Amino acid sequence: MAGPEAAGAAAAEGSGAGNGGRDGYDGKCVFCRIARREEPSTALLPCEDEDLVCFRDIKPGAPHHYLVVPVKHMGNCKTLKTEHIPLVKRMMEVGKAVLQKNNFSDLNDVRMGFHWPPFCSIAHLHLHVLAPASQLGFLSRIYYRINSYWFITAEQLIERLQNENAAS
Repeated sequence: MAGPEAAGAAAAEGSGAGNGGRDGYDGKCVFCRIARREEPSTALLPCEDEDLVCFRDIKPGAPHHYLVVPVKHMGNCKTLKTEHIPLVKRMMEVGKAVLQKNNFSDLNDVRMGFHWPPFCSIAHLHLHVLAPASQLGFLSRIYYRINSYWFITAEQLIERLQNENAAS
């Protein structure tokens, strides 16, 4: 990895944004254990980014519902800073690639985002990738609602992080 992505990854690792331990691992965190393949009941999907893992959500809200998670423990989306924008973008790219590998090609019918604290069930950064968004069930339309105070799309998070940088 080179260029701005490397800088973003280095910043994400060293920012203290919810690091579990010194090595970025929290043995109490289920997503840390999944990322290290310590949860045999959770199958990891092929992912071309060694710093991220992807797997199916255990409570799918759409026919395709995946989670993209950093291998190293990071706090929720509210702990992110401007230097984490490349990480969020990489998470989105992994989500799109997984959808395409699973025969979903209409990337205009996808919802990607994060639950905003305190509405996070797991305190490890994770991107929800749902498709087709047009087929979200009643409860899923509420849980993953755009412009709500409990869910933020990946694009909205990037915009918020960019605005924080412009304001400082």
